[in-house]
Amino acid sequence: MSGNGTTAGDDPLQTAVWRLRSRACWADAAALLPSDTPAYTLQRAGLMVERCLYTERGWEEAEDALRTAEAAARSDEERGAAACERGQLAYAATLHGVRDRADEARAALGRAAALIPPGAPGRALLDFRRGLLAENLTSSPQAARAAYRRAHAGASAHADPLLLSSTWRHLAGLALRDGDVSEARHGFAESLRIREELGYLVGTAPALASLADTESEPEASRLREEAGRLFRLLGGVPTWLARQLTPPSPGAATA
Repeated sequence: MSGNGTTAGDDPLQTAVWRLRSRACWADAAALLPSDTPAYTLQRAGLMVERCLYTERGWEEAEDALRTAEAAARSDEERGAAACERGQLAYAATLHGVRDRADEARAALGRAAALIPPGAPGRALLDFRRGLLAENLTSSPQAARAAYRRAHAGASAHADPLLLSSTWRHLAGLALRDGDVSEARHGFAESLRIREELGYLVGTAPALASLADTESEPEASRLREEAGRLFRLLGGVPTWLARQLTPPSPGAATA
């Protein structure tokens, strides 16, 4: 699930769903969606999977929503989108140490790649998630970078600014790992700019914290303080951000 945020042309339902989602109210957003079409069941599953990634809870609800979406899918693209969500849920469970489901994640994303044709709107999100798998579960930064670049191009082509903010962020993270602080700063700044423009609050705090890692004092502390304020406002979500908000100790090496 990606999502474009809100624009003047959005319908009231999607605007309401976006506002709740962006404020870490995934269950409330999912409750607004009807259950009469595959598109809505897929959207509901995406919301519940995203909640797992950000909060490390709600796994059973996500599984239930995903099974419903898988059963409702009719076209290859719908089946591919459901497989993409299945892969993301397995990835999140592995990343957070709930259970090692890395093989399931790889298999599901492989199924999605066979079902979603190149150039389709859902392909960019699939490429991004394959990048996450390569970077964080198989420690393959080169493969991750290639996947993120494909996702970045697809997000640009299909006018998906939220996904674009994520590809900027993860390409910047790889640049920082390689020691290219200038490129990393640019990517993190672009990610933050897009998320602020969209009003994506739950993703703004991580963007602020990442940008802080490329700045010197006192700007780094200012960015972390702002990230911490948003983190507390949203009730400690995303859960994994707490570690990043702790500044390095004096004299510690930086990436």
